[in-house]
Amino acid sequence: MAVAVVAARQRARRRPGIARVVGRVLLYVLVLAFTLFAVMPFYWMFLTAFKQNRDLYVGATVADHIPWIFNLPPTLEHVRLLFQGTPYLQWLGNTFLVGAVVVVITLITAVPAGYSLARLVGRWGQRLGIAIFLTYLVPPTLLFIPFARLVSVLGLQNSLWALILIYPTFTIPFGTWLTMGFFRSIPRELEEQAMIDGQSRLGAILRVVLPLSVPGILTVTGFAFTLVLQEFVYALTFISSVGKMTVSLGVPVALVRGDVYYWGSLMAACLITSLPLALIYNLFLDRFIVGFTAGAVKG
Repeated sequence: MAVAVVAARQRARRRPGIARVVGRVLLYVLVLAFTLFAVMPFYWMFLTAFKQNRDLYVGATVADHIPWIFNLPPTLEHVRLLFQGTPYLQWLGNTFLVGAVVVVITLITAVPAGYSLARLVGRWGQRLGIAIFLTYLVPPTLLFIPFARLVSVLGLQNSLWALILIYPTFTIPFGTWLTMGFFRSIPRELEEQAMIDGQSRLGAILRVVLPLSVPGILTVTGFAFTLVLQEFVYALTFISSVGKMTVSLGVPVALVRGDVYYWGSLMAACLITSLPLALIYNLFLDRFIVGFTAGAVKG
């Protein structure tokens, strides 16, 4: 009888251990699946950018063609076409110029607005924040006609200043809503204590609130620049000269000619543009998560 009781206790002890191992294995399998899902687009862009045309297309003349590897030696032909056959570097410069100016305008406007709405007493702050965010959800297809009229009146047709004028209309609402949620997570008592110690309201904001809000500011910066980088409708509407185009407009215009798609060069352009952003997002991932989730449980 005692032997049976001891054996039953040993089996009961083994079950949690087995369940823990099975759970750990399932967790690793799930993480591996998500990792492959996230890495696969970059791997496919890399393959397409450096494959020869005979190795790239379906029905290629390569014997035993396998689409997931290099069946023929890699080539720089597509990258050479991108840099020598198109003003890709100029498009990158235009994009970074517009993005930098728009990010500065967004931060100068959205950070004070988000702080003001977060500190507004009562429910009006939350209601105004939601109303501002709803303007971000308006489709660009409904706005580009009145915006085109505005740009024409101001004489900014075919100018990067047209994009600098229009892009903050959707980066500022998003940035205001995001920073408002983050500022609400910072206790008012910290500002009050700083003011008791002799700081003015502005001094308390600059020396106490802003250093604590760095994750939110970084999040606004990253997503405002990403929105500018991927925007296409406004760039197509307001820019007509090839030399003044941004990456999102210039790449498809130059590398999609009728029914001919230069897939290798297209993927090379996408890889060069997206890979640095992916690395930056991974480096600051923790701060981005804090910036998005701050204020989620604070009323």
